[in-house]
Amino acid sequence: MQDYRKIKAAIGIELAAVAISAAILGTRGMWEGPGYPEPAGGNLVEQQLSDGDQEDSGEKKDYIKWVDFNVTSEAMKQAYQIDVDTYGKEVHLNWIDLLAIVAVKNGGDFKRYRPEEMSEVAEKFLAGESTVEDYTKDMKHFPYYREAYGAVLEGMVGEYKAQDVQKNSAETEKPAEDVSRRQTCYGLKAFSPIAKGFPYSDYDDFGVARSYGYRRSHLGHDLMGQVGTPVVCVESGKVTALGWNQYGGWRIGIESFDGRRYYYYAHLRQNRPYAEGLKEGDIVQAGDVIGYMGRTGYSKKENVNNIDEPHLHFGVQLIFDESQREGNGEIWVSAYELVKFLSANRSEVCRNDETKEWTRVDRTMDPDVEGKHAAE
Repeated sequence: MQDYRKIKAAIGIELAAVAISAAILGTRGMWEGPGYPEPAGGNLVEQQLSDGDQEDSGEKKDYIKWVDFNVTSEAMKQAYQIDVDTYGKEVHLNWIDLLAIVAVKNGGDFKRYRPEEMSEVAEKFLAGESTVEDYTKDMKHFPYYREAYGAVLEGMVGEYKAQDVQKNSAETEKPAEDVSRRQTCYGLKAFSPIAKGFPYSDYDDFGVARSYGYRRSHLGHDLMGQVGTPVVCVESGKVTALGWNQYGGWRIGIESFDGRRYYYYAHLRQNRPYAEGLKEGDIVQAGDVIGYMGRTGYSKKENVNNIDEPHLHFGVQLIFDESQREGNGEIWVSAYELVKFLSANRSEVCRNDETKEWTRVDRTMDPDVEGKHAAE
């Protein structure tokens, strides 16, 4: 297992600056999260660069303590396209591998990223001049970036089953009718958190100060829109939190199947915040409507609108160890660039005039969801 303390110390100055900025804005803890206990304080830099907590056996656990996800949407788009273009070929290049390699070359700073750089690396692999394993074997920081970026992006790209609708042949004597069948496809399985056709605005607001309750950092991404805008499940997973939180109002927490990502959707609509029938423990699929945008929150009393502007607070938490689910060890990453990347895949929805509920139109199926249902 990699010694991440040494890796992070080598990356050093950049991460320390980020951590110090966060400490100035406010200690880690509840923020606008799912209702975790108020933080006890502590040295944030020391927390993120230290070894894992001491286990009863006396051995120290080794896992990532901090992720500064600043990969640009442009870099994600390029890596994703290379991944899709090489799928099924003799050499299939994984987009996360490519992003991790670029991160190593640029010290994790994607402001210095050049598209030509990724293309040149990809061409080496495709020409058989090298493999990812050989190319990265001496890259000291590659294991860190590969695992860190994998924790954010794993599960967003892969195989899915799409419904292919064809017409019967006009040459047959039978009347034309739709013949539906599922076709295995490969590509982006994750969706934008805002349904297709609904306007929203956003900016990079990760880390800005918040003062309700106590001074803290805003560890999420706000998408401003209209009350009632359908909120979409970004990645397939399990609903692990549902209900009221004084900071996030009506909110939903969904955990990815691999347990690495916790998605937090907050400030949902007053009175009817959730998709009809949604409950804790449900398995939901990427692209499903799970709730509706609103402005609830900032109140200990339930169902109160105390947020000035309607918006969705969308948060992404990474979990490398169980100790990071709650408290000072939580890792929340910026979702601004990720949302920009996912905006190319927005779920089309339709409204039932009788129930006034919105549901997805397409009938794609995530094999991971099928597997979960089969297991249960």
